[in-house]
Amino acid sequence: MNDTAGIKALLIHPRDNVAVALEDVSPGAQVPLSDGRVVTAKTEIPQAHKIALKRIDSGGAVVKYGEIIGFAKLVIEEGEWVHTHNLSYEE
Repeated sequence: MNDTAGIKALLIHPRDNVAVALEDVSPGAQVPLSDGRVVTAKTEIPQAHKIALKRIDSGGAVVKYGEIIGFAKLVIEEGEWVHTHNLSYEE
């Protein structure tokens, strides 16, 4: 049996608050994660891009690989695309 069947996003580290989309995701789609959770996409998420797994307040740390990779420029809601339009590399 293939344990990855149906998974649409990869959680890289347990501390991460974003996951990586394994395929293009449409708004409203259910996104099964590699850890068994499911997140509903609020925006389009391109393949290999980040999806927020929980609300990240403005100025809050965005965590991938278990490390801070940047800070939210504005509130990022669960299920939203995380990319340069809402991610800053300065605190």
